[in-house]
Amino acid sequence: MDRRAFGLGAMATLGLSACASANPRFLTYDGPEVTSLVINKGSRKLYLLHNDTILNEYKVDLGFAPDGTKTKRGDGRTPEGSYLIDRRNPNSRYHLSLGISYPNSSDIAQAKAAGVDPGGDIFIHGQPKKRSELKRAKKTADWTAGCIAVKNEEIEEIYAMVNQGTLITLRP
Repeated sequence: MDRRAFGLGAMATLGLSACASANPRFLTYDGPEVTSLVINKGSRKLYLLHNDTILNEYKVDLGFAPDGTKTKRGDGRTPEGSYLIDRRNPNSRYHLSLGISYPNSSDIAQAKAAGVDPGGDIFIHGQPKKRSELKRAKKTADWTAGCIAVKNEEIEEIYAMVNQGTLITLRP
């Protein structure tokens, strides 16, 4: 192998690895534990709490029909009540996402009594990756199908700070 080609290849490899280490895929967090999340739907705010102390707050977008609690698939509402963060999705179609344990047993029982499907797949997530969906999200407040949306930089912070199993309360 030619020394010059080897040298250029080595420099390119080192350059790429330096870029990768300067911009990690996920943020890290070493502050106080986030013990709960609270979403006040009326004020469109998400709060990350350590016990009674607010660590961070974020403006949110909700489902396209934000008034009232989610009762069935496709109603465009964001649930109300207490749930858990039950999964983490680093490959979300909405940048990053944290799953909410909706529906719970009460939600399922109410939907069954009404003869409807309660729906599911409720997340806190970033902005859409698809250009057409992103364009609509930028033009429309409360554009999700029932999820809680924040800016991409914000979901990166939230994703780093919130652990699976953390309590989340969604208030009217």
